[in-house]
Amino acid sequence: MKIKAALLREPNKPYTIEELELEPPREHEVLVKYAYTGYCHTDLHMALGEVQIALPMIAGHECAGVVEAVGSGVTNVVPGDHVACTWMVPCGTCPTCRRGMGNICMGNFEAFLGGTMLDGTCRQTDKDGNVIRHCNFVSGFSDHAVVPDTGVIPLPKEFPLDVAALMSCCIPTGWGAVFNTAQVAPGDAVVVFGLGGVGLNVLRAAAMRQAYPLIAVDLEESKEDLAREFGATHFICNSKEDPVGVIQKLCGGANVAFEAIGDPGAIVQAWWCLAPAGKLVVVGVTPQDAVANMPFFVLPLQQRQILGNLYGGISTHLDIPKLVNLGMTSDVHYEKLISGKFKLEQINDVAEAMLKRQIRGRWVCEWE
Repeated sequence: MKIKAALLREPNKPYTIEELELEPPREHEVLVKYAYTGYCHTDLHMALGEVQIALPMIAGHECAGVVEAVGSGVTNVVPGDHVACTWMVPCGTCPTCRRGMGNICMGNFEAFLGGTMLDGTCRQTDKDGNVIRHCNFVSGFSDHAVVPDTGVIPLPKEFPLDVAALMSCCIPTGWGAVFNTAQVAPGDAVVVFGLGGVGLNVLRAAAMRQAYPLIAVDLEESKEDLAREFGATHFICNSKEDPVGVIQKLCGGANVAFEAIGDPGAIVQAWWCLAPAGKLVVVGVTPQDAVANMPFFVLPLQQRQILGNLYGGISTHLDIPKLVNLGMTSDVHYEKLISGKFKLEQINDVAEAMLKRQIRGRWVCEWE
């Protein structure tokens, strides 16, 4: 079938909008018609060539839609089901999966980086018959995609699909960082650097975990109202003042500091904001060759910790349904994350806006 998609053909070049040929789903694969796809900061990293991944590929990894067809052996969904598509598909048998850490599955990592399906092949070609690779199994910036059946999460049909797209990435990444990785306790002093889609979810989860004080830090002063709406008790604009001294004076240092944008300078600031025995949780993806100048003299002396966080440490098929249920029963502000919608032809404008820090929350591509 013919599909329309946004392709990355070369690093640091604009997306191209192209018509491709998509094969039908094979065994244990699902054809999904996307309704919405979020533009994540990791998408920008890929577009700028700051994360090495096989090209050319259909971009995008934060998406939700409706099942149109299933291949043989598929039992978890049927045509007509609403689904969120996960950008990590655990194999279930590698050492990390067996330890309950499918979010960092090593068994399927080669396919993940290589832009293929689980069998090592691709399902789409361009007008010249050249193979086009998949972004993280899901190829979110295409109107249709073939994805592994283990990478789709069935959703209640009353759950809005624009918010469901964010269940593919920024919501579980943020909430899992608080509850799984950092294990924030009530009364912990928490600081969140970077108030994009992931950072706002970190902030809201920490607020519901009753962190205090809950300090939001961002380069853009215009985000203060949004930060306070998501639960921040304090806001610091770190383009105007150094947050380290302010935070140390305010609470003697943070028990947990989250860096949610992938900026080496912010990682260093977050490090120095910690109290003794504090945790630095690095949520944001930094450019692949970036380094952070962090003296470690106080690491053993104050028993500090540095923790990586991928996908919030979640189990996709267990935790995403829980987060959906939470969104249907609690005031978690999911719907307030979406501040703009765009058409696929505007994707280069969206990338430019994110580069210029002009996006509040999350912008999502609306397919119809």
